[in-house]
Amino acid sequence: MWPVGLESDRVHRAGLGFGALLAAVAAALSFVATGSGAKTGTYLSSLRSIKTIASTVPPNGDVNPYGIAIVPRTVGALTAGDFLVSNFNAKSNDQGTGSTIVQISPAGKLSVFAHIAARALPGACPGGVGLTSALGVLPHGYVVVGSLPTTNGQSATAKYGCLIVLDRAGRPVETITGPDLEGPWDMATVTRGARTTLFVSNVLNGGANDGFYTVTTATVLRIRLTTSGGVPRVTSQQIIAAAIPWRDDKAALVIGPTGLALTSNDTLYVADTLGNRIIAIPNAMTRTRAVADRGITLSSGGDLKQPLGLAIAPNGDIITANAGDGNIVETTPAGRQVAVVAGDAKSGAGSLFGLLINRDNDLVYVDDGLNTLRMLH
Repeated sequence: MWPVGLESDRVHRAGLGFGALLAAVAAALSFVATGSGAKTGTYLSSLRSIKTIASTVPPNGDVNPYGIAIVPRTVGALTAGDFLVSNFNAKSNDQGTGSTIVQISPAGKLSVFAHIAARALPGACPGGVGLTSALGVLPHGYVVVGSLPTTNGQSATAKYGCLIVLDRAGRPVETITGPDLEGPWDMATVTRGARTTLFVSNVLNGGANDGFYTVTTATVLRIRLTTSGGVPRVTSQQIIAAAIPWRDDKAALVIGPTGLALTSNDTLYVADTLGNRIIAIPNAMTRTRAVADRGITLSSGGDLKQPLGLAIAPNGDIITANAGDGNIVETTPAGRQVAVVAGDAKSGAGSLFGLLINRDNDLVYVDDGLNTLRMLH
C-alpha cells in the first residue's frame, strides 16, 4: 500500500482482500468475454456498447491522440458539441513531436483546428511543440493545450515545454511558462465568472534525466487566468500537490500524474499513474500550500492499473481509464471501486488516455492504440 497523506482529511482505500480481489478480476474478465462487468446501479452499468466515432489522424499523419475536450458553444471555427483531440506523436511516431489539434463532430467529421509550428509561437516554450493530454476550451473561443516536446521521441531530449493558448481560429496567441511549469502532462479547467482556473499535472520536475529512476517530484499546479473577453492572462500560479512519483519510460516517454477533475465541493481528483491510485486534493481552489506526502489516497490497487484519463460521472463517481490493461474503472467518492469495463479489448494496455462525459452522459475517450475517438454508450 502507498503511504497516506499527512493532513487530517479522511483517507479511503480500495480495501480489497484476497477473495474480493479474485472477484474483481473475475468481473473484469467476464466483461471482456460477455460485454458486461459493471454492477447494476453504477454509471458504467448504464452504458451498453462501444462505438468508434472517427479516426483521429489528420492529413499530416500525426498519431497518438492524448487530450480531449468538448466545445461548449459555437464561436469562430469551433462548433458546439464537437470534440477537440490533441496528437502527441508526428507521423514518424516519435513521441513529443505531434503538432495538431483535430476537431471531430459527433457524427465523425474530422477537420484540423490547429497545426502549431514552434516558429510561430508568440512566446517562450522550452523545446518547442509536442502536444500532450493537457487540453481545454476557455471562454470566448480560446483553447489551451500543453506541450512536452522532444526532438527524436526519446526522453533524453524532452524539454519543459509550456501551455499554448490559441484563438477561436486555432492561431497561437500566447504561451504560458513559469518556474513551476515543467512538462505539462494533463489538465482540468474550471471557469467561474471572469476567471478560469487551470489545474496542471507536471511530470518533468527537475528534468528528464532526474526521472531515469522513479522520483517523487511531480506536482499539480494551479494557474489563475483572467478570461473576461481578451486574450487570457495569468494572474497567479500555486503548487497545490507535490511529491507525486514519476519516471521517464522508453515506451511511454514519461509516466506520472495524468487525469484531473474538480468536483463541486472543490476536491480535485488526480490519477497517480505510477502509484496505481486516485489522489484526492481537498480545497483545491483555495489552498495555499501543497498537500503533503503525495496527496490523500482515495483508492489504490484493485482494478486500478496505471490509471490515466479521469472524469466525474453524472452520479458523482470517478471514472478512470487504465494504461495497464485498457479497462475503465468506476470508483465512488468514498474510494470504493464498484465497476470495471473493457475500453479496448483489442489493443488493450497503454491505449487509453483522455476521456470525458458528453451532453448525453455517454463516455467519450481517445484510443491511441487504434488512433480513434470512441464512445461507450
